[in-house]
Amino acid sequence: MPDKKIAQRLLEKAAQLATRGRYSDQALDPHQAPLAARDSFDIALPRRGRDPLEVIESLDSAARPGLSGMTDAGFMSWVIGGSHPAGVAADWMAAAWGQNACLYEASPASAQAEAASAKYLLDVLDLPPESSVGFATGATMAAFTSLAAARLCVLERAGHDFERKGLYGCPEVAIYIADDAHVTNYSALRYLGFGSDQLHRIPSLDDGTYDCDALEAAMAEDDAPARIVLAQAGHIMSGAFDDFTRLAALCKRHGAWLHVDGAFGLWVRASRRLRRIAEGVELADSWSVDGHKWLQIPYDCGFAIVKHEEYHRRAMSMQAGYLPEGEPLRNNSDYVPELSRRARGFSVWAVMQSLGRKGIEDMIESHCHAAHLLAQALRRLDGVEVINRQCLNQLAVAFHSPHCDGAEAVAQALNSSGRYFVRTAQWQGRKLLRFSIINGETGPDHVAPMVDEIAAAWQAISRAAA
Repeated sequence: MPDKKIAQRLLEKAAQLATRGRYSDQALDPHQAPLAARDSFDIALPRRGRDPLEVIESLDSAARPGLSGMTDAGFMSWVIGGSHPAGVAADWMAAAWGQNACLYEASPASAQAEAASAKYLLDVLDLPPESSVGFATGATMAAFTSLAAARLCVLERAGHDFERKGLYGCPEVAIYIADDAHVTNYSALRYLGFGSDQLHRIPSLDDGTYDCDALEAAMAEDDAPARIVLAQAGHIMSGAFDDFTRLAALCKRHGAWLHVDGAFGLWVRASRRLRRIAEGVELADSWSVDGHKWLQIPYDCGFAIVKHEEYHRRAMSMQAGYLPEGEPLRNNSDYVPELSRRARGFSVWAVMQSLGRKGIEDMIESHCHAAHLLAQALRRLDGVEVINRQCLNQLAVAFHSPHCDGAEAVAQALNSSGRYFVRTAQWQGRKLLRFSIINGETGPDHVAPMVDEIAAAWQAISRAAA
């Protein structure tokens, strides 16, 4: 380990290089960035260690060419937040403090930060205040955590002691999921031991949400003693929301656990004007949501929120002779699958304090307004079709041309400008151009110039292909 003076210089240098890298010009499109030269990283491991300052400078020069501008306002591909500077600073501090956030006894500050941040989250999202919150790596592991609690609960209701017997001899568990649900939900279910024969894939409507009539019929025909229903708050392509009020009534009638994948869409609850879109979502039993998407927390961060804390803790907590019990606040590891883990609560606390309730609300509404303006402008262009009914911050757009792949051609034209990064996706048998307006720096003022570039590119593409 370097001595304290060298260590201090090392941390200061890292902050300087990281700041310069974030605010220098970077290629938004990773395919257009010169890839980080493999021989810059793939070098022989030295027998004797190098000077740490030299190593950090080498890391910066090796990585910089292969970084993409994910924190830039023009980055609209996938659903990726912009890493709020307050969160980044808090994350640096957490790393420098070297905290393992597993136990209250190990790091009281880490536990207190997560406890306070959990209250903020439940308040802003307007979810039942008795709910417990686990700080996971992202929505995938948040779903895994929530569904582990669901599995324990529904099997216990069916008379099976899962904690003692595990999956051995357990009754059938029926999982109901829309066939257009996000792939990470299928992954989380597989990790928990559920196979394809247990999945009832219910037809989706045009916007990717449940056909509730089909779900109701499937649940009425099935006689499984344990049931779990997965719903969506914000479809990845359309941004659409399930009918949570109807789903909750169905689940109550059949004794099913209702889990909501709210990876990004659940944040609409922070807006008093837009929250009606997610009406009834508070009736669910659990929710998974990302922090590193709409809340702009640095990667990685997600939240497993469970209305029934008993099942949450029983599904996740660990016991060992060297692990203390009965701490005054919380052991963070009681709510996620990890024991050793980052202190994610510091960055969450810092970002939510920096934005405040109104800042979060304004950001959500600004992004949704920008998507609305973009949809209106694109609909006025000949041969351009906005596929989804714009209700959130996601757009799926078709470019009709008998002579070329219009969506891909427009994406390439936009990306080549260096001001934007967008991607195409296959949905419902069509290749579409996706816009995800979710970066903290992106707003309505970015729409008009981008529309001008889209219109010019589409006109040139159509003329050349004719």
